[in-house]
This record gives sequence, C-alpha cells and structure tokens, in this order.
Amino acid sequence: MGTADVGAVVVGAGISGLAAALELQQTTSEVVLIDPSDRPGGVLRTDHVAGFVVERGPNTFRVSAPLREAIRGLRLDDEILRARPASRLRYLLRGGELVAVPLSPIALARSDLLSRRGKLRLLAEPFVRRGDGAEESVAEFVRRRLGPEVLTRLVGPFLTGLYAGDEEQLGAETVFASLVEHERSHRSIAVGELARALSRRRPRGLPGSWSAPQGLGPFARALARRLVDPPALQTRALELAWLGTRWRVLLTGPAGETALLARRVVIATPAREAARLLLDVDTEVSRLLEGIEYAPLVSLAVGVDPRAVRRKIEGFGFLVPREEGVALLGCLFMSRLFPDRAPPGRELLQCMFGGRRWPAAVAEPADALFARALADLDRALGISGEPLPLGLARYERAVPQPARDHGRRIAELRRRLAARPGLALAGAYLDGVSVADCFASGQRAARDLAADERLSALEVSVG
Repeated sequence: MGTADVGAVVVGAGISGLAAALELQQTTSEVVLIDPSDRPGGVLRTDHVAGFVVERGPNTFRVSAPLREAIRGLRLDDEILRARPASRLRYLLRGGELVAVPLSPIALARSDLLSRRGKLRLLAEPFVRRGDGAEESVAEFVRRRLGPEVLTRLVGPFLTGLYAGDEEQLGAETVFASLVEHERSHRSIAVGELARALSRRRPRGLPGSWSAPQGLGPFARALARRLVDPPALQTRALELAWLGTRWRVLLTGPAGETALLARRVVIATPAREAARLLLDVDTEVSRLLEGIEYAPLVSLAVGVDPRAVRRKIEGFGFLVPREEGVALLGCLFMSRLFPDRAPPGRELLQCMFGGRRWPAAVAEPADALFARALADLDRALGISGEPLPLGLARYERAVPQPARDHGRRIAELRRRLAARPGLALAGAYLDGVSVADCFASGQRAARDLAADERLSALEVSVG
C-alpha cells in the first residue's frame, strides 16, 4: 500500500465537495477530490432517455450571490440557463383542482386560496406580540405569527417541495432563519422584510429558477473540469486519523488501497457517512451527525402527449398539500421550464413521492409507483393515452430534516471540530438543503481551513 503527501483531501464530489475543492485549490497545491461514484456531482445527475432530459436529483436551483460570483469567476456563465418567464406561474392542488399561487400582495388579495379571515389574520402579523422562534417548530412559528391558514395552504406545501418534510417537526430557527431573526430584531416579519428590501448593502444573486442547457449533471461536470486535478472517482475513504501534524486518509479505489497525508481535510458527504469516518476521531461528533434524520424521496419522470391531457400544462408545476390525501408530493413541468427537455410534441413531467408523508414509497415496486403517479396526475391534469415511464430514482436518505434542536446540534459540531486543526465539514445538513446552500457550505469549509493559523504554525514547525 502506497502513501502520498498532498495539500488537501476533499471526501465527496457532490456540489459541496466540488465547491470546497475549487476554493481550496486557490490557496493549496494538489487538492485531491474523491468520490465512490462513477461521475462527479453526487445527486446532481442527469440521464438522456428517448429524447428526454431527465434529472435524477434536484431539477432546478437558485443562483445566490456567492454562487453567482463563483460562476462568473470560473467563467461558467454559459453553463447555466434561466427558466422561462412562465415558470413564475405555480399551482397548488386543492379539491382536485389546480389553484394558482399568489405571488404578490395584490394577487393574494384577489385569490381565494385564503379565506377573508385568513387574509385579515395575515395582515395582522405586524401587531402580533413578539415571541421566540428558537424553540418552535415551523408549524408553531407560522401559526403564531401568520395564522393557521397560511400554514396549511401555503407554507406546508412549500416545505413539502423543499424538504419533503413535516412542518410540525422541522425547526423554525433553521428552516426560516431569516424570518425568526426578523421577529427577534424588528418584532415583525413584515417589518424585517421591508428593512431588508430597503438595504442596498447586501450582494444579490440572480432572480428566478435556473438549470443548465443539458441538465445539472453536465453542470456538475463543468465545475469538475475547472479543477487542476480531476476527481478520483470510484474511490472511497475508509479511515481518517490525526497523526499529530497532519491527517491520514486511507482510501480504496481501482488501484487498491492507498493512504494520503494532508493537513487539510473536508468531509463533504451526507451526515451518516461523515459520522462513520469520524467515529474514531471524535465519538461525540459522530453521535451528533448520526442523529440527523433524513426524509426518503422517489423521483419519477413521465413523458406525456399534451393532446391526451385535459388541462393545459403550463407554468412551473404544482405541489400537493397533505390535506388532499394524495400520495404525490408534487410535479414539475420540466419541458415548460427549459427548452429541449422533451422531443417535439411531448411534455416531461417530474413527479415526487415519499418524504415524511409516505416514507415506504422508496420500497414500492416501479410498476406500482408508475400506476400511482398516473392516478394522481389524472386527478390533477386529466391524463389519457399511454404515458411513458422515463426513469425512477430512489433515495432512502434524500433530504436532511432539521429539527427544533438542529441549530444547537450544528453549533456543538462546529465547536468540537474547531479544536481539530485542518478538519471541516460541508453538506446539506449544515446550512441549508438547496444547491446554492450546499455550494456555499463547501466554500465556507475551505475558507475556514485557509484561515486556520494553526495550520500555518504546523507547516513552519515541520519545515
């Protein structure tokens, strides 16, 4: 078994790991990025099936200010694609009908999504006595500040699309961090949002929803091509140990086992894999990571003939509130969002199942899932003919579920890791589950290591 000295090791080539490696290579020579998969990107994976462009993981992303700056710096502006303007039109399934989601105060006033009483309760938010969202669930926080109708008819479905979770269990301070801070600092969500809108100091991202011309898998590979050294794929980290001046990472890959010695290591994997690697480094950190729960998810792509659909397919798609009693979490109209996602005369629908609503979906046979999808789509859209199943992706642990104590858990993780020079974590369970959040998490991990003065002292002492 060989041993090699390198500048840094990044474990996990998902979007967080790619961001960490790209950031590290600006200050560190020989950054080694490893991943057990056959391609970089993690869950950013795209298949091309019968002329359809099918995402197996996330379908769109937002371009936050840090991600916008990185894309510009990497000269990848041509690798991202904004969704069509019609994507602003979004729906909820209510009583078997698709109801447009109001996206402005005027639209909300005219919408029947909320009752008159629900609208008045929402308008009263600035006058609600200030509380403390730190220990509340999302449901408790939203009920208290905005009213029960906003929770069940707007916030609940929104969180289904983002977290596939249960608003009664998700922690408000993590999921709605800015809103909790608005209440804390301004006594009101509305006043806090107004103050933020009037501020011109904060950097801005790009508006709208985004993808890439050929999907998010190719976008991840475009990021990987900006690395000085290509990722070491089909390679797994077996062990991690601190030797006093550097980390020893034991790997296994196509060439067998090898060991890398590095002063900087970023673990950019899901929480459970990070817990395994850190078990012999810090058992308490491993326990904290192991305690982070994930929701399962199934993504099912369906090709349809629009002439066989009674309701016009338009806009972003629709989400399904729990009260509808439908297994489907939501459906994206991908061929309406981006060009060339379906052959001429066909539409691409991306259906989501599972989450906290139906966790057993990940174990359902493919034909049963397809039948359930068609039944739920027929209820929402009215589908006849012979829809085409295009691909099925199952994730037993898809989306982290930040509970009420999540903020304290992450703070304790970071406190304990701060005592270990050259080691950082990155991933969706830390700072948010979106693609942009994960990218920022990788950047933060790399920058924290670059700023660690203890590493400089170690380098001088060894030198």
